[in-house]
Amino acid sequence: MCILLDIENELHDKGYELIACIDEVGRGCLAGDVVACAIIMPKGILINGVNDSKKLSAKKREKLYYEIIEKSIAIGLGQVGPNVIDEINIKESTRLAMKKAVLNLKDKENHMVIPDYLLVDAEIIPLDIPQSNLIKGDEKSHGIACASIVAKVYRDELCQIWDKQYRGYKINKNKGYGTREHREAVKEIGPSPIHRMTFLGNIL
Repeated sequence: MCILLDIENELHDKGYELIACIDEVGRGCLAGDVVACAIIMPKGILINGVNDSKKLSAKKREKLYYEIIEKSIAIGLGQVGPNVIDEINIKESTRLAMKKAVLNLKDKENHMVIPDYLLVDAEIIPLDIPQSNLIKGDEKSHGIACASIVAKVYRDELCQIWDKQYRGYKINKNKGYGTREHREAVKEIGPSPIHRMTFLGNIL
């Protein structure tokens, strides 16, 4: 069995049935929400090609996204916007987005699903559910890698919407990250309502 399933298999062997795997995207962006995905995959299911979303092309991610959705038991998404990020900082906002994702877990019949264990990429979620945090979890856990792909595709779609709402920053291209082009646009036309002001101190 692939090493990406080892951790989940060990937890299943310990009696945990509904293992939610959680990852986030957008943590280091200058603009836009931080988005988290929680996902419960069936025991032993390995989707070929699943890897850390950052290592996959957009086309590959989108193809895997639909396969992951189809095979998943439950999926939940959580997002936290720039105003909250500025208020409570990005670390706490990431945890909050992850918590929302877990609380939003629903199956294909739209029924709420409560996991009995959480596998989290590099964070501890403030929920009274047994959990483990894995550094570089999307490289070690198949479920976390699936969550990273779903979160990335979902947030990239948000970036297309933000790009149309706030012209000039090319968010559809940079996804809100601080590329040179993006930083120069902020200097020239100022920040938009979706920019994280606490991230712009060295630019403005």
